[in-house]
Amino acid sequence: MRVLAVDPGLTRCGVGVIDGLPGRRLSLVEVGVIRTPSTDATPKRLVALDEELREWFERTRPEAVAIERVFADTNLSTVLGTAQCTGIVMMLAERRGLPVTLHTPTEVKAAVSGSGRADKRQVTTMVTRLLGLDHAPRPADAADALALAICHVWRGGTQNRLAAAAAAHATTLAARTATRPNPVPTAGAPRR
Repeated sequence: MRVLAVDPGLTRCGVGVIDGLPGRRLSLVEVGVIRTPSTDATPKRLVALDEELREWFERTRPEAVAIERVFADTNLSTVLGTAQCTGIVMMLAERRGLPVTLHTPTEVKAAVSGSGRADKRQVTTMVTRLLGLDHAPRPADAADALALAICHVWRGGTQNRLAAAAAAHATTLAARTATRPNPVPTAGAPRR
């Protein structure tokens, strides 16, 4: 499975693409950071992000998309920029019919390092080892995107399959219920 993962941000947006399956060796496809100047107007920055991310989608042809879940912060402009970037990624994925999964930072840290409290250095070290890289991905946004992709391969694929199975089961149950006659007589109906 090829996963494109995004550590969203308006100034620095980490993007990582890996190939892998649970229990199998992971391999790096591409990693980078999209930057937009903070001096540019927000609409111009969003267009630049959209254009660059579109190129990532077309160049790497992912099968799934993972995005770091936005969390509350005291800096409103940071939260807004992160949410706007997340929206762009979601739209690009949806237009291609790709599943999108959001993962929390704690979930990503736990998946990659075994501890949801791991620091950035520990996560980067594990990303480097797990992908068999000669050197750590830089900057931190790039390493974070790769950690997110690894988390998705190991956890997201399973979560998506479980959700699909639950939805299929619910549909089957609803179809069975709809085709069964009502076993309880209604008021005024003759008893048999």
